[in-house]
Amino acid sequence: MSKSKVSKPKAAITKAKLDKYFTVTGKAIKKVKLVSKGKVDFKKAGEDFLDMAKRYYEDAHYFSKKGDLVTAFAAINYAHGWLDAGARLGLFDVGHDNKLFTVD
Repeated sequence: MSKSKVSKPKAAITKAKLDKYFTVTGKAIKKVKLVSKGKVDFKKAGEDFLDMAKRYYEDAHYFSKKGDLVTAFAAINYAHGWLDAGARLGLFDVGHDNKLFTVD
């Protein structure tokens, strides 16, 4: 009796995919300008950050189900990045949880 192997899709962070993310993020860093004036509605900003995190989280599931694990990995990291940024800015009360968030 022979055992059949089920082949799983291979996923890899390719140099091309990594270069794409470096390019996008590099352009974004250069475009950012610090704001010194303005009034921030923390509740609205928190809702926006949480909405973005949830959308990227759902996108990650979508790409994972399609077998595009590289893009799923990128999306889940974006999702957590929004959560981390919100926590660091004080938009979210995360109870000083420095295991899930980069706080304290």
